[in-house]
Amino acid sequence: MLSLKAFSALVVLAAALVEAQTPPQQGALLLQPGLSAAKCITASSNTDGAPVTLQTCTGAASQQWTFSGGAIHIFDNKCLDVTGGSTADGTHMQIWTCAGNANQQMFYTFDNRITWTNHGKCLDLTSGSLADGNPASSIQMWSCSGGNPNQVWNAGYLATAPPNKSEQGQTGTNNCGTTSSQTSMCQTAWINDATDFCLWAPPTPNSGTIGDSEREEVAWCTKSGRGTRTIPNGALQGVHFVQTKDYVQVTGVGDFTKINIPKGDEGGELDPHGADGNGNPIGGLVYGNTFGTNLQYHEWTSFISDNEFCFRACTGPNAAENCQHIYDVMGCFWVSANYDSGVFENCLADNDLPMGVYGTSTWHQGVSPTPPPHPVAKSSSCTSLPTVSVSPAIKKRNLQKRHVPALPIHS
Repeated sequence: MLSLKAFSALVVLAAALVEAQTPPQQGALLLQPGLSAAKCITASSNTDGAPVTLQTCTGAASQQWTFSGGAIHIFDNKCLDVTGGSTADGTHMQIWTCAGNANQQMFYTFDNRITWTNHGKCLDLTSGSLADGNPASSIQMWSCSGGNPNQVWNAGYLATAPPNKSEQGQTGTNNCGTTSSQTSMCQTAWINDATDFCLWAPPTPNSGTIGDSEREEVAWCTKSGRGTRTIPNGALQGVHFVQTKDYVQVTGVGDFTKINIPKGDEGGELDPHGADGNGNPIGGLVYGNTFGTNLQYHEWTSFISDNEFCFRACTGPNAAENCQHIYDVMGCFWVSANYDSGVFENCLADNDLPMGVYGTSTWHQGVSPTPPPHPVAKSSSCTSLPTVSVSPAIKKRNLQKRHVPALPIHS
């Protein structure tokens, strides 16, 4: 028999699935392919019949889309439109003056797809091409198919132009400014290396456990100057950063009662997908410079207790699998990594095996017996640091960047 808590969670999830007609993010949105957060769906001009293509994200008016009335709007009076209303796979998209007709009726699904209402068609990145302005990168309609990364579209914002609040019910802000304050309510985090990352933690000492306060956590960071709180010197007692081809990850140990986590709290998970579609914390955004400048990580998972933390941010076609968020009671036990105290380092590494996947089987939390976590993936090129303490954020960084190639999947 389901517990009352489990039943309530299922009710919330079912309601979220029914209501998932628009993204949880609010306001004018960038629509970015799951293959790369550096690219945005773009209207080629503000005229009826203008093609819709993929371009590098700039935040221009031609990339600012809003969901309203069952349609996706741009330039105030134009809407995303299926050219000629054709149901043939490969029909390219255009914009047209909003008229409320069937060609313009779209909705956003719980698994980040944009679907043509009542037609079984999904917005699709033609041939998976990420090339700017190339005819092959025109956006098309294609029959919806589960697991097709060309049909995943994330909604987000430029790091340089964040909204005040990105989700309804948010207690803090994403437009955090350039100062730092230990009373900041900033809910925008960064993860770049062992000296430049943030942790999610409660805003006040009396917020309760992570489980109690997960919806309102704020960013505590090692860099000042981004409008966040700063992690007190001495709180971090070991930090291990790895960069793989698909994600960045920082893990470590310390005294996190210094950032309002109660002593004895075994911790909880934070991620961008709560039971109602909003994040934990609500409105939490994560950015970084590893795979491109100021790119948003749409998939991330984090766990923190009073003495241990792990934070992984993923990109590319397997981002959701690599940043799984369904093992919320497993803790950092489930994120294979180095947690040694007294060691501070930056490393390159291979991808860990996907959480919970063992050969052709996927283990689900609560099923007995619980398998062991995967072994830690091979790392290399590690650079040791004497310690990690607060320092100012530098606007221009000379970071090693590893770009994610387009996945050669054809619709």
